[in-house]
Amino acid sequence: MPPGKKASRSEAVPAIAAGVELEKMRRRVRLSRLALFTAIATGPVALGVAVASGPVTAEAASPHRPAPVRTAAVAADPAGYAQVFIDAWLRSSADEAGSAQARLAQSLAPDVALPDPAAGAQSRLQSVTAVRSVQRDGGAWAVTVVAQYADGTVRYFAVPVAGDRAGVSFAVTGAPGVVAGPARAAVPASPYTVSVPSDGALSSTVGEFLGAYLTGTGEVDRYLAPGVKLTPISPAPYRAVTAREVSAVEEAAAARQVPADGAKARVLVQAEARDDAGRWPLAYELALTARSGRWDVAALEAGTVQGGGAR
Repeated sequence: MPPGKKASRSEAVPAIAAGVELEKMRRRVRLSRLALFTAIATGPVALGVAVASGPVTAEAASPHRPAPVRTAAVAADPAGYAQVFIDAWLRSSADEAGSAQARLAQSLAPDVALPDPAAGAQSRLQSVTAVRSVQRDGGAWAVTVVAQYADGTVRYFAVPVAGDRAGVSFAVTGAPGVVAGPARAAVPASPYTVSVPSDGALSSTVGEFLGAYLTGTGEVDRYLAPGVKLTPISPAPYRAVTAREVSAVEEAAAARQVPADGAKARVLVQAEARDDAGRWPLAYELALTARSGRWDVAALEAGTVQGGGAR
């Protein structure tokens, strides 16, 4: 064999061996990737085994895979449980231990004795509402429940409740105790200090708006600012509504004429609504915006009224 050909064949042997070795490495990488993806699909235990069994390339651990989110368990509030117990307990009697209310009270608090009310001596129980829950150590809770009677009497009861760590099981651990009700909180000063004239444009707008919103007289949309959506109450609860008093935060609301476009006003409306059952004092907070010589309702704020209803 010529020397040149012999040398070429001898050089090809290492090249072929290197190629075979490279193909083996590629195959191991593909198998590692396959094992990783299979482990991800089957669970965290299999994933740990796959990682420990061999090398994994950086491509296999995708940076786009979201990290697992762990949320801490929140203990369930047993306020409703205590409320049901007090309602059943107050409606039960030791002389009628087999009644439905007595059996319910005893199922919620097996170790608590039933009351023994004198016949006809106590006003009829009207409603029971849980008003406060305080969590203590070791899964214990103290729940304050208020009971209201038909004669206007109100009593507050403190109910001791125990719950498991999962918050799915509760038990009343002792007899309830009558406690004092919460003290009346100090009411902050109202920000609505500007008096709005009853014959001004703003008072007229809010009066007509509430009429459309509460009685169905007219269209609510015509009083709303562009882009604002507000569904009127249906069916309309009242047949007539009168804006008795309007006060505002901004001085611009006190002008009888509508100010320049873009002016804003926050107002408190003391209203009186009427239906076949009587007259009802209501209060609404509204945000308004001036536009094209008129006031538009930009928002109806609920649940933040200060200063009470109309008097």
